Amino acid sequence: GAGGGAMAEGEGLVSVDYEVSGKVQGVFFRKYTQGEAKRLGLVGWVQNTSHGTVRGRVQGPAARVRELQEWLRTVGSPQSRITRAEFSNEKKIAAPEHEDFQILK
Repeated sequence: GAGGGAMAEGEGLVSVDYEVSGKVQGVFFRKYTQGEAKRLGLVGWVQNTSHGTVRGRVQGPAARVRELQEWLRTVGSPQSRITRAEFSNEKKIAAPEHEDFQILK
């Protein structure tokens, strides 16, 4: 969809929540996710859940967020086995709501 003539620098920022299922705990998944997000210049957070998944939020330029989504779906950490990656609550944001990309306990 082509939008109107927005004068934003580059492209719009987006915020997306994610949850990754599979063998994703105890395999440095959060550390690698943080590293990949920082490499892409994204902010947000990642944490383990009590039911064995990893979830979080990522914010940044849409194209970069797409790259991380693809990474979460298909790559992950070397020891991980991803069975499913779900994304929700995607929305445009005016500015990032986080300082950096953190691993939450």
